[in-house]
Amino acid sequence: MGVPMQLEIGKILHASLLVADLERSLAFYNGVLGLEVDDARPGLGYPGAWLQLAGHQQIHLLQLPNPDPCEGRPAQGGRDRHVALAVNSIEILEARLCAHGTPCSLSQSGRRALFCRDPDGNALEFVETQTG
Repeated sequence: MGVPMQLEIGKILHASLLVADLERSLAFYNGVLGLEVDDARPGLGYPGAWLQLAGHQQIHLLQLPNPDPCEGRPAQGGRDRHVALAVNSIEILEARLCAHGTPCSLSQSGRRALFCRDPDGNALEFVETQTG
């Protein structure tokens, strides 16, 4: 098999997020959002977790010091660094977030999208799609 003539970049395999308290973060990502923990994560010398998304994609939680300020971030997560995830229902997600006291807001663009922040202030965008 030869070297391809053109570079092609495919899907995102994982996004890593820094967290201060892994258990608190797992309560949100696993308990509220329902993401399953991948037990295949090797020992990397610091606490963390790999969370499964559809299509063999993951979110990696890394309990490491955060070099970024948590204060002074934009109120709207869409104006900050964020990870966008596909969901099958904005209504179900919004109800689940509200039931757990997680503030969220609908996209200002008019798209079927919702923004929230995890317990460490990491911004998340959820976009409603046909396939989730």
